Amino acid sequence: MITLLKLILAHLIGDFVLQPKCWVHHKETHKLRSWVFYAHVLLHGMLVMLLLWNWSSWAIALIIMLFHGVIDATKLYAQRPTTKVRWFSIDQSLHLVSLIGVWLVWTRPELRLAEVFQRPAIWLYATALVFLTAAAGIIIQVLLSKWSTELVRKEAEEKSLISAGKYIGVLERVLVFVFIATDHWEAVGFLMAAKSVFRFGDLKESKDRQLTEYILIGTLLSFGIAILVALGVLRIMATL
Repeated sequence: MITLLKLILAHLIGDFVLQPKCWVHHKETHKLRSWVFYAHVLLHGMLVMLLLWNWSSWAIALIIMLFHGVIDATKLYAQRPTTKVRWFSIDQSLHLVSLIGVWLVWTRPELRLAEVFQRPAIWLYATALVFLTAAAGIIIQVLLSKWSTELVRKEAEEKSLISAGKYIGVLERVLVFVFIATDHWEAVGFLMAAKSVFRFGDLKESKDRQLTEYILIGTLLSFGIAILVALGVLRIMATL
């Protein structure tokens, strides 16, 4: 596991700490004709060697360099200005998968995945998180549907960020769940207070009572669902 952590650390340093924006721009402009591309790939190999601190690990460094170069090259030629966020996510996911794959093949750790996936806690937390991130948002939307049509039109006129409310709701429910699951109730209060502070200025300026009531109901529903799910998970976990 330490080897895997070192490989991930090398990747983070190479991709985020030691890669300035001018390098990224140069690669996107010149692609495989960019000397920065090859310097970046070589840097990852050197970081792997440095962190593993073992000359016999040169093969790992070489394989990781090859994987990194192929993944980065694919991203450079496939991404478009409108798909940069998507390809950033794909790029980083593929890098992580390649690092885990190299680690598994090279170190051959004794993994008991069958035992892990037979644990009820894994499925319980997975179900709770899927519910909070996907189902809960739709449930809240349906419950507020009779008030949402007019207010959605008003928010569109104010040029709100696309799907911002959806992502805010998902993040706040996940955070509330994590805080309660780790017995940090005070953080839930802090989160609600922080959201209220940020929202207060907008609501005060708009002087729209309907919008205020709509946001208040939505917030309470979102927090309430997350709290109930977290308490339910903790209660079930206590019986396992």
